[in-house]
Amino acid sequence: MKKIFLTRLAAASTVLALAGAALAQTATDPAPIPSAAGAASVENTPISDLIADPADHAVLEKDFPKLLAYPGLDDIKGMTLRAISAYPEAELDETRLKAIQADLDAAAKK
Repeated sequence: MKKIFLTRLAAASTVLALAGAALAQTATDPAPIPSAAGAASVENTPISDLIADPADHAVLEKDFPKLLAYPGLDDIKGMTLRAISAYPEAELDETRLKAIQADLDAAAKK
């Protein structure tokens, strides 16, 4: 009986720890950056689409030239800028994402 109780207690502790970790991760996730109507989005637009559009490509050349020079660019074209920001080597923080989004919004208005 004691063994069953301890097993259940250990299982419950594991579940609670996993739930707590999931909640902590959600709490630290940055809020989505809104985009203007008709503008490309750092949140939802794949990198391939940003590169294909001349105005958005110009924004990347200005704000994030490292991306365009990245040797593995073909491998990440299906990802969004938000997705690659999770990798420290991208050097793409919230401030930079917001600046890129502002320029994408401005490019859409032209």
